Amino acid sequence: MKKIFVLVVSGAFFISCSTSKTVTQAPKKEVDVVKYMNTISESNLSKNLYVIASDEMEGRNTGEPGQKRAGLYIIDQYKALGISNPPGSTDFYQKVPSEFMKRGFAPKLNDSENIWAFIPGSEKPEEIIVVSAHYDHVGMKNGDVFNGADDDGSGTVALIEIAKAFMEAKKDGFSPKRSILFLHVTGEEHGLHGSRYYSENPLFPIKNTVVDINIDMIGRRDDLNGHKENGKYVYVVGADRLSSELHTINEEVNAKYVGLNLDYKYNDRKDPMNIYKRSDHYNFANKGIPAIFYFNGLHEDYHKSTDTPDKIEYDLLAQRAKLAFVLAWELANRENRIVVDRDGK
Repeated sequence: MKKIFVLVVSGAFFISCSTSKTVTQAPKKEVDVVKYMNTISESNLSKNLYVIASDEMEGRNTGEPGQKRAGLYIIDQYKALGISNPPGSTDFYQKVPSEFMKRGFAPKLNDSENIWAFIPGSEKPEEIIVVSAHYDHVGMKNGDVFNGADDDGSGTVALIEIAKAFMEAKKDGFSPKRSILFLHVTGEEHGLHGSRYYSENPLFPIKNTVVDINIDMIGRRDDLNGHKENGKYVYVVGADRLSSELHTINEEVNAKYVGLNLDYKYNDRKDPMNIYKRSDHYNFANKGIPAIFYFNGLHEDYHKSTDTPDKIEYDLLAQRAKLAFVLAWELANRENRIVVDRDGK
């Protein structure tokens, strides 16, 4: 296409012609989300859980040697994946002091640590998606190890697999647009202490935190609502409390990629168990951050020494971890951050 410019200078006409070419850009490669979702494997979940929930970890009681050994194992998995601690931190630990966790007449706990790992965003790195799970449990009683395979060894190993899936995408040139903070919190069993400490002492400004996706007990099934016969479900709690979009997006990605039965029993405001306030997502929601909690419900081994890794249904654990991944993927890569348009009640 030619453009002609006519200029009058000292009574003379000068005609200048220039030719421009249309440059066709190569189309952007489509991201195969299913490919990365399917890197979450039952075998890896099992391998890691048999370590995290082993007798060697002594029930991972807050601040005790078994929990610290479990923490070192978690950190080693991130290092092997090439995932580092977040910028602004000195290492993989956020120290949680004993004094912070002391409440009323409860026994004093030892100093403990949250563990964090980080994948930076490529376009909006200041906006943070938090994926959380607690890695503590209740320790030992009368010589028996309370392994906590489901509570919350299942969420702990799910976080590692979700991080691996994001890292595989990054290696292929598909870094998330927003940053992902993988947050293993301590002290949940004694009062949600680790998540409360992070929410009050965040590494990144709370206003920049887009969402918390919290995973606590996703490796078993309960016997309610026909789940004993069909375990392909997950309880979803809290998604609609602060953001109308979070609830809708979770339903959409589940329908598109995973196909679990989304059970909202424990999201009922009148449910007597008040599950909404009983896991770590609540400390984010309490700061006005949209939060969603994935949960498989209670079972006969809850808080018993019989909550062992051989009883985990690894196919169900993998499916629920995949749902958490595709939700995190969507929230990290969509054009606009989700709205906060509800009051949290």
